[in-house]
Amino acid sequence: MTELAPRPPGYFQLSEWPWHSLIFVLPLIVVYEVGIRWYAHASGSEVQAQIAASALMRRFFLWFGATGTMLPALAVIGILLAWHIARNDPWTIRPILYMGMVLESAILTAPLIALGMALPTSFPLMGLDGPSINLMLLGLGAGVYEELVFRLIGLTFLNFLLADVLRWSARPALIGSVALSSIAFALYHYWGYEAFQWRSMVFRTLAGIYFAILFLTRGFGISVGVHATYDIFVVLLRQIVPGDGELFS
Repeated sequence: MTELAPRPPGYFQLSEWPWHSLIFVLPLIVVYEVGIRWYAHASGSEVQAQIAASALMRRFFLWFGATGTMLPALAVIGILLAWHIARNDPWTIRPILYMGMVLESAILTAPLIALGMALPTSFPLMGLDGPSINLMLLGLGAGVYEELVFRLIGLTFLNFLLADVLRWSARPALIGSVALSSIAFALYHYWGYEAFQWRSMVFRTLAGIYFAILFLTRGFGISVGVHATYDIFVVLLRQIVPGDGELFS
């Protein structure tokens, strides 16, 4: 009896692969890293310092004596490359696949926008002052580096700790790691420049859970894409409805 050949992976499988996630997020990293250096040089401001997740990564590297503003970006690339090599996936580039990931990220941003409209007293706009180009760069950086810290590293580490070290069963370990990483994601936004509010805390915790579900079911690239798309949407909305508000990035 002739065996049927295995079906090639489709869009939903390929878009989860770390190699395609890397190709998808690489333009965001390049635009952000080049943009903050150009903008900082042109305006004399330090844009990168406003993304706490990137600062956390730099502090982590400092513990080991490593310095350099490019280290967080290299960490994203290095982790995804190592993951790709460990999986032994093909080194193919699929432009149509990445176009599909852009479209999917835009579609999956809709529930987050609806949540943002439902929970706060008004639609969250922007707590940071500055021109739109600055804020868009921050949105791109937050999408990449917050997903790196809280999902790719934080969620994975917490699941390992609960499941492999503390010997929790699989489902409670996964639920616990999602909950803890999401609460940490929410709390970290109040580190430095923003006063604590319960409404924004609830929103950010639920947003963290949403990003964690996307990371687990759709991969790192899509979670970054949705996060960055939401932040950029908020910046664009700020142009239509000027005013003070908060960026739940």
